Amino acid sequence: MSRVVFDIETLALPLELFDQASREYLFKFADTEEKVEETKQNLNLHALTARVVAIALLNPDTNMGKVLFQSDKKEEFSSADGLVQFKSGSEKEMLGEFWKVIPSYRQFITFNGRGFDCPFLMVRSALLNVQPTRNLVPYRYDANQHCDLLEQLTFYNTTRRFSLDFYCKSFGIDSPKAHGITGLDMGTLVEEKRFHDIAEYCLGDARATAELFRRWSLLLDLGKNGS
Repeated sequence: MSRVVFDIETLALPLELFDQASREYLFKFADTEEKVEETKQNLNLHALTARVVAIALLNPDTNMGKVLFQSDKKEEFSSADGLVQFKSGSEKEMLGEFWKVIPSYRQFITFNGRGFDCPFLMVRSALLNVQPTRNLVPYRYDANQHCDLLEQLTFYNTTRRFSLDFYCKSFGIDSPKAHGITGLDMGTLVEEKRFHDIAEYCLGDARATAELFRRWSLLLDLGKNGS
């Protein structure tokens, strides 16, 4: 079966893009400095208040893939091993490229994709007038189409949810968070024009997800979904 892991990185839109009424709405319940900061961080998580800054796609069977990322210039290059292609572009260009690629795979694999990546990509694309080519939120209990590892490892939210980083550490998988960058650093990295670091970090998450998928598929997928 042809399959692909994908992961996205997002960043809150500048507050000045929202009118006064919208800003008041967003910060309606932020009545302390702590809540204001928390609200600002949460803006990164919603398609109406954030943008996509990187998308990583990785075939877990071949380790070949592509990373689409925003940059201040047009560029294309490959990883040192030649397995991964990097390509910069605008958010709209990245989304268009993603929707061209994703129908080629029978199964896609994410970590919390059903709760975040997938609806974010679909709504963000609609906002930018980019046509989605596939339903990224299909029937929940069929991992043959969309294998969301967070749902699989919690048995569809029967048990406690942990972060990708925590699952990686528990399974002995190298986590990109262990190298000094987290999703909370996207704003700083963009300001410092460290676009390649964002792309590499996004790829790191996809690679970690791919390895977690291999462990789940081998040891826990007793129904052999996706095989």
